[in-house]
Amino acid sequence: MKNTVDYKKSSYQKWLAWALLLFLSFTLSPCATAHVGSSGVVVQKQAGKYQLLISVQPPDVVPGTAKVTVFVQQGRASSIGGRPIYFQSGDEGAPTYDVLTPVDQNRYEGDLWLMESGSSSVELTIDGPDGKQQVVVPVVAIATALRDMPPGTGWGLAAMGLLLVVMLVTIIGASNADGVVAPGQGVPKTLRRRRLVGMGVGLAVVTLILTGWRSWWNSTATDYREVQLYRPAPITTSVKVVDGQRQLTIQFDTTGFGKKEQLRRLYSFILPDHGKLMHAFLVSMPGLDAFAHLHPVRRDTLHFEAMLPPLPGGRYLLFSDIVYRSGFTETLTDTLELPSLKVSAEAVARSRPTDRDDSWLVTVPMGVSTPGGTAGTASVPHLDNDMVVCGKPGASMTLPDGSTMLWMDKPGVDSPGQTLEVGKLYNLKFAVADAQGKAAALEPYLGMPGHAAVLRSDGSVYIHLHPIGTYSMAAETSLSGRIADTSRTFRYPNAARFSDSIDTYVAKLRALPEAEKNALLAASMTGMNHVMKINNMVEFPYAFPRAGHYRIWVQVQRKGQVLTGVFDTEVKEPLF
Repeated sequence: MKNTVDYKKSSYQKWLAWALLLFLSFTLSPCATAHVGSSGVVVQKQAGKYQLLISVQPPDVVPGTAKVTVFVQQGRASSIGGRPIYFQSGDEGAPTYDVLTPVDQNRYEGDLWLMESGSSSVELTIDGPDGKQQVVVPVVAIATALRDMPPGTGWGLAAMGLLLVVMLVTIIGASNADGVVAPGQGVPKTLRRRRLVGMGVGLAVVTLILTGWRSWWNSTATDYREVQLYRPAPITTSVKVVDGQRQLTIQFDTTGFGKKEQLRRLYSFILPDHGKLMHAFLVSMPGLDAFAHLHPVRRDTLHFEAMLPPLPGGRYLLFSDIVYRSGFTETLTDTLELPSLKVSAEAVARSRPTDRDDSWLVTVPMGVSTPGGTAGTASVPHLDNDMVVCGKPGASMTLPDGSTMLWMDKPGVDSPGQTLEVGKLYNLKFAVADAQGKAAALEPYLGMPGHAAVLRSDGSVYIHLHPIGTYSMAAETSLSGRIADTSRTFRYPNAARFSDSIDTYVAKLRALPEAEKNALLAASMTGMNHVMKINNMVEFPYAFPRAGHYRIWVQVQRKGQVLTGVFDTEVKEPLF
């Protein structure tokens, strides 16, 4: 009997979970995400003899399932397992592995349940003739959607619910009276009364149960909207002139911290990501012709500052990337008006960036073809089908030092083609040649071969790319360290001591010579191989989430100078 009761209780709990999930899946609609318009994670990694390209698409409703796809580009794998590991509970509180299904010769797919909101990771175990390896992929599991239930579904569920109530009340009334009537005899008035009384009592009880259920349901929905549903952390930005140079201030807005739990952030526990506490990108609108990659310095817990380069005045979009101690990554956004500033050439020459790794570029506005095929305004290279570089579709751009950056090709993982398509995994490959056309060796830039920023023309999609994927190196380091920890609950250290130690580390990095700084950064990113197979080439794995026109800024370093190439392209919906 005990086993039967336990089974029924388990089934009831599962039914409740599925009912709640069904409700939430119908009551949520698209909302903002931590990475602007690009919620998935794409990772390219070398694990032992295995070269892997991994895609994780987290759910927009938690609890929910994350879709995991693994391409084994090199190596012989016979099985791949995956499991979610949450930062708070760690490895000791993680579930067992789920086996991914082999789809074809080198692709594995599977769905993993993410039951908790917050910072988490997917740990993959690859097994086969080439050995056993593990890979950790940081994933931000947050509820980002709020949908409306379709009217037809609502009326259908209401009709079925009403039918169930009528049947239940009828059964209660019948069990209270009909069971004592002998076969073949009519129902006495007293028994009819008992039946009606039983039905009335049953209706009252069912009404109380439904009232309690509705109260619980509304409370759960409110908790979802007010607590679980992700809200981007608000920031305020301002620009003032200091010694003839404009200074940008980014301030975390803590208004509502005491009342709105979803806005609270642990700003004292921000981690440096490849040596910088914040990566801020400024892009002019609507032409996307002015671009800056800055690294504001923390003045106190809530304020970051950076001296602005000689950018033209106008309206700019700001995207600021930060990483918390839990591995949670967030992109903070704002729009600001940059005042025009007339200064002499001497003043421009004397101006110095806040960080020596800051970089910027002013070019022509984004030019795209009109629907009729007429060319738009002058534009930077556009990766069209009629452009050929080294025998492949591509585009090229001359860099400030006289070298040339080439976008080599755009083959897809699933089906190579000449048109970039939504949702397909690409390795965006770029190479640099010197003025004589020979391969130009690249130096590490912030501990890796290069960086890229991708922006849709309307600003609705933004991502900061690295050669190993779309996620943060600091997040992987934090989550890998948490997995190695045997405690089930993570306890934060003293906030002031933690932030002071981080500031000391970042200041030390800024003072080091370039070679020593890159060596220290490489040592801090254990197990992350950023070395390109060809020393004049850099590639970035990515899947474009929406159709439209995009501008891509590619940044590399050569002879101590940060060089920025910029390319335009169009992404289309798949034909099939």
